[in-house]
Amino acid sequence: MLLLLAPPNHRPTLREAFQSMWQNWADNAHDFLINDLKHLIAIVIFAWLAVLVVRLITERMLRAAEKHATVGLARTSQIRTLASVLRATGFGIVGFFTVISVLRDIFDLNLGPLLASAGVAGVAIGLAAQTIVKDMINGSLVLMEDQYNVGDVVTIAGVTGTVDSMSLRKTAVRGFDGTLYLVPNSQITTVANQSRDFSTTTLNISVDFTADPDKVIALLKKISYEVRQDPAYKDIFLEDPKVLGVDQIKGSEVIYPITVKTLARKQYDALREMQKRIRIALEENNMLPGSPFRVIGGHGPTLPGERPAAAPVADPTTIKPHEVNPFEAQ
Repeated sequence: MLLLLAPPNHRPTLREAFQSMWQNWADNAHDFLINDLKHLIAIVIFAWLAVLVVRLITERMLRAAEKHATVGLARTSQIRTLASVLRATGFGIVGFFTVISVLRDIFDLNLGPLLASAGVAGVAIGLAAQTIVKDMINGSLVLMEDQYNVGDVVTIAGVTGTVDSMSLRKTAVRGFDGTLYLVPNSQITTVANQSRDFSTTTLNISVDFTADPDKVIALLKKISYEVRQDPAYKDIFLEDPKVLGVDQIKGSEVIYPITVKTLARKQYDALREMQKRIRIALEENNMLPGSPFRVIGGHGPTLPGERPAAAPVADPTTIKPHEVNPFEAQ
């Protein structure tokens, strides 16, 4: 190239061409060592520090998850997933800005057209995949805020069931009939978690109107405390059951509510045992269960031990005189 560009009256020799090329390299290397090297070192140090910060944050998240024994394997795996996503995303962002800085500051490249093209492509991709982006952002918030874990019974997006699996993209909920629902995380606006902390249940006991309320309340308290102290159920109760008294009266039916506070999703066996004992105790104490269809007095059906109601006596003044139809045969 130098030979072609040289004036016709002076053609440099091959040695002079190599000397000129070497001098240019030497000048560029000297300029790089004096001016650009410190910029490159600063960029590399900044990128290294940024990578170190991302790594420290993700490792701290994993250590905090493994430190607490109550978190469980499901929660630990979720935090591992979130930590790996954050680490990969952080490393990608740091690498992108590092390459951009090197190309711009070291090689003096004009990145305007490249960034403009990348921006247009990014907008197009973002518009096409905005639902996926929403899913991943909402999934990250679900994991970070610990809204629910694998194995929890939840109601999300109108679906109730057990969380079978979850990721940044979607949550798989297994219904109680075995149906598997796949819910995109962007559709989750309200979470009802039935497996968090504790469960409170109200057991409504229906007793007939003829039973003495004081005796019924004393009997219900006795049975509920017996179940509370039973070795098979005492570990699941968080508080003593509370008999609230007479709550409603519907005809011959009187409702006595009992509130029970237990560990989350652990109340069912205790409630079944409590209802069984209450049914036996009501029979032993000759107390009838309440029924909104039972009729007290009148012409309604009678219960065992009840006397049938007497037929009402007709008013003689309302009896019509005997009438004879002259067209009928006598």
